[in-house]
Amino acid sequence: MAENSAIEWTDHTFNPWIGCQHVSDGCHNCYAERDNKFRQWTAGGGRGPHAERTRTSAAYWRNPLRFAKRARESGERYRMFCASLADWLDNQVPQQWRIDLAEVIRATPELDWLLLTKRIENYDRFAPWTQTPGNVWLGITGENQKEYDRRWPLLARIPAVVRFVSYEPALTPLKISREALPDWIICGGESGPKARRMDPAWARSLRDECKVLGVAFFMKQMTRKAPIPADLLVRQFPIPRQRES
Repeated sequence: MAENSAIEWTDHTFNPWIGCQHVSDGCHNCYAERDNKFRQWTAGGGRGPHAERTRTSAAYWRNPLRFAKRARESGERYRMFCASLADWLDNQVPQQWRIDLAEVIRATPELDWLLLTKRIENYDRFAPWTQTPGNVWLGITGENQKEYDRRWPLLARIPAVVRFVSYEPALTPLKISREALPDWIICGGESGPKARRMDPAWARSLRDECKVLGVAFFMKQMTRKAPIPADLLVRQFPIPRQRES
């Protein structure tokens, strides 16, 4: 939970709580689950539907306010990824935690909050607002064509200044929808000792498709973080449609 994130497409990460469970193929080699067994963030290092979700400390929850103050002073905007060790639409956490998260987001308009989920089907039930805030980018994980085709239409109908897809870990070739385009695609191979191979041709095909369709493309990493070939080292960011005043 470092202050300055090592994740290439964000500036900071924020985990309002820790804990999750497997919901699709992309979860099988979960780094958060692996790290939790060692770090014991949750009771006994447990994960899964009946394991504890641990809310992070009050002091940690003040970090976004510090980042927002720094952003005001520097005149910059920072990207805040939520969450790297949990899923903000997990149905196993108290709804009050999401309400508290929404209050922090409201109090930090200087930050762009990148809310990524594998559970977009829970949005109508659990989103802690009636209208997506203007500093929230909504994203889904689309690790293969099956999950992209299932999740993306659900996200595409939700108004947001940026809607994005994390194609990570990339497990199959991916074709994106022409009917409702995402604003941003993040592409990445799986890391870790059991990493499943991403064929570089999948990344090249998606990069070319994004270029034709005007979708921002960000190449995060190759399988096991091997060097990114020069022709794939494309790291674009989307331009938000609008901002709330």
